Order: sequence, then structure tokens, then C-alpha cells
Amino acid sequence: MADKKIILVTGGAGFIGTHLCTRLIKEGHKVISLDNYFAGSRENHVPGVDYREGHTKDIEKHIPETPDLIFHLGEYSRVEKSFEDVEQVWDLNQYGTFAVLEFARRRGAKLVYAGSSTKFSDGGLGRDQSPYAWSKASMTELVRNYGDWFGINYAITYFYNVYGPNERTGAMGTVVAIFKEQYRRGLSLGVVAPGTQERIFTHVHDIVDGLVLVGEKGVGDGYGIGSNDTFSILGLAKLFGRDVVMLPERQGNRMQAMVDTEKTRQLGWAPRRSLADDIAAFVKDAKPEPAPEKRILVFTTTFHPISGPAEDALCELMEKMPDVHFDIITAAHAKEALGIPCIVPNGTVYRVGFGNRFDKFLLPFLGTSKALNLADKHRYLFSWSIMASYGTLPALIVRKGKLIPLLVTLADQSLSWYERLFLRLILSQTDQVYTSTPEQGEKLLSLEKRMRARKSLGAGDSFANQIRFAYSAILRNMSKK
Repeated sequence: MADKKIILVTGGAGFIGTHLCTRLIKEGHKVISLDNYFAGSRENHVPGVDYREGHTKDIEKHIPETPDLIFHLGEYSRVEKSFEDVEQVWDLNQYGTFAVLEFARRRGAKLVYAGSSTKFSDGGLGRDQSPYAWSKASMTELVRNYGDWFGINYAITYFYNVYGPNERTGAMGTVVAIFKEQYRRGLSLGVVAPGTQERIFTHVHDIVDGLVLVGEKGVGDGYGIGSNDTFSILGLAKLFGRDVVMLPERQGNRMQAMVDTEKTRQLGWAPRRSLADDIAAFVKDAKPEPAPEKRILVFTTTFHPISGPAEDALCELMEKMPDVHFDIITAAHAKEALGIPCIVPNGTVYRVGFGNRFDKFLLPFLGTSKALNLADKHRYLFSWSIMASYGTLPALIVRKGKLIPLLVTLADQSLSWYERLFLRLILSQTDQVYTSTPEQGEKLLSLEKRMRARKSLGAGDSFANQIRFAYSAILRNMSKK
């Protein structure tokens, strides 16, 4: 862009936003970033950019200036995870994008909207396969309508599986970033079944090249920014030359990818980077850590034969992940349970207590002793409390004493007032807490606090999130039966 402009980038502290801000600053523009740091990071700040912290639905409050151009990247952007985070999806995408459109209309600014290519997948069925895909497809329609209704100057782009420097891992990570993190940690690569699902991979620098051109010359809809690098997820994993662990299928997992870049190429754009070259360079330079055991330490107040949906879902998950061993610490509850082994071959159950209904009160004490002994023998990447109850207490002690990160999922449990008090206390001590229903979240923390409350699980972050996604999907499917 030859003329110097005032440019607003929503999501400017995110992965793509950071690279875009870097490019715009180098070109001499005044750049303002609006980011609520749900997925962005202050570590990504680019010198010269004016960073404002806030939600896009409050854009009028945070941006008194009149920008010439708005790049709207600040939305929720993960497919499978959107089933867990449907409130965040609606809050960030629907409420936020409506406010940005109103802002652009009132200020007369050009809007470049980052749509999602998911709506083109599986012959057009992809748009309804997840809360994320539906919300993004709906917002592209709203942007087009604002152009027709109010005459706003807009252009809509579509990204295809972006990778490159500073890509993020963890719960909001891209598949390439997750595989790279697992490779560095010496882990097998977790491939979601069936593994034949196709994705188109585009380097972030190619994305930024396309965005800048569309910002300068693009008009209307249909600017696909995607490379010719199409791989199945299993094919992607094979580029790393590392063992693979197959994970259960996930809801919303589209099978085919389609790319249409004709309009963007007419502006003079073309992809210039190769995924295979990027991964080859990464593998050449990476120094993987020694491989840890494929083992998870699990805490649950009850387990088979005394079980509910949460425990049954755990068993189904274990059956679908035969290469991972689950060490389960639970209360005995009944004398007949003391001699019952785990019903799944890749699990070992450690029942504590004397076989009566008071065993759950002993779990924080006897369970801690057992867990500490196991932690001395095995190298766990993380521990997991599948229900936030008495089993969470020994998990917290192990977290502090053995520095094993802790994931807590609430599953199907209802929350009394004293349980809510208990959970609020452990939220500050736990690395990640995930609810299964909006009601649970509302009773524990506000939406804004929940969006900020999740810490990294360190070395086990990507693996834990993959397992949690699979477990959540199993619970959802069980609730439909």
C-alpha cells in the first residue's frame, strides 16, 4: 500500500495479526491493534504498534480514531474446540463482528474480513458442522449484507490452515504447531481418526501477502488465500518421521478441503512457501527431548463397577487409545470392588479405602500417598481429575509436590453451593478447568474470566488438549443416546 494510512487490526496480538502488524509497520502505516488477549499474547507485541486491550463489541470505546482500513481478524478460530466454547464463539464472532461492522459503517472505513474456508469443505456441508464454522459463514453473509444495505467498502478473505513462525500451541493451537511441539517433547504425534481428512496448509507470510493486496485492491467476496499444499493429517504427521498415536474421531472434523484463489491471484498474489520444506527445516534443527511414557495419571472419586456417564466415557476413551496407559486412582466404595481389575487392558486401577461409603473421605489422604508413589516411578506429562470432587485434592497435592500439571473436567456433575465454593478455590490452583455445560460455567466464573483462566500444561499441553477434546466428544455422544 503506497499511501500511508491509519490501519486497525483486530486480533493484532494473535498469530496472523502479529505478522500483519509487522508488515504494516514496515510499510510506514500507523497501526492500532485491538485485542482482548483470549488467544493473543503480549509477547507478540511489535514495536511501533499502538496496542489497545478490549473486546471488539466495545470497539467504539477503545478506538476514537477514524481508521482508513480495518483488518478484522479478532474472532474465535478453532473448529473442534468450538463445541466446548460455544458461548465464546457467539460472544466473539456474533457480538464482536456486528460491532465492528457498525463501527466501519459509521466511520466510512474499508473492512477486510477474515472469513473461514470451512464453509467450502465437504461440498459446502462444512458450514454447519461446528459452531465455529456456522458462525463464520453467517458473519460472511452479514458482511456482504452490510455492503448491500449500507454501502460499506468491504472485502472478504478465506484462510487455509495457517502455519509459520510463532504459531501457537495449546488449546488454541494449529495442527502443524501441535505436531512440532509434540516432536520437540519426544511424543508420538496425535492424529485424529481416521487420519485421511484433508487440509490445505498456507504459510503465514503468504497469508499476509494476500491480506495486504486485498486491503489495497480487493472489492467484495471470494478472496481465497491458500497454497497448493494439500495433505491428509496422517500424511502431515509422516513428514515428521515420528510415531503416531491415533485419537478418536471428533465432531465437526471435516474430511475434504477445497481452495479457490482465482480472485486473489488476479490481484498479483501467489503462494511462495512450501510446508514440506518448512517441516524438513524444523526436523533438521530440532533437538527432541527423551520420549516420556505414554501414561496418564487419572483421579476419579468413583470407577467401574460404581460409575456414571463421566466414568463410562473415560472407559470408552481408553478403549479407543490402546497405546496410552491410564493409571486410575479412585475410592473403593464397596468391598466387592476391591478385587475387580480395570475393565480396559490399558488401565490400572488403584482403589483406596476399606470398601465402604466413607472411602471417598479417605481419598484425599490415601490417594495422595498412592499418587506420590506412582509419580516417583513414572514420568507423567499431566494428571487429570475427571470430576472436581475429593479426587481433585490429591491431584492438587501431586501438582505442587511433583510439579505435574493438572487438568480438571466437570463432566455431567451438578453443582451445589458448597461445591461451587470448593471449585472456585481450586480454580486458582489448577492449570486448566473445563466445564461441560454453560450452566456450570455461569455458576463458577463469568465468561470473561473463563476466557482468561486457562494456563499452559507445559510439556503435556497439546497431548492433554487432544485427549480432552476426544473425551468431551464421547460425553456429548453419550448424552444423545
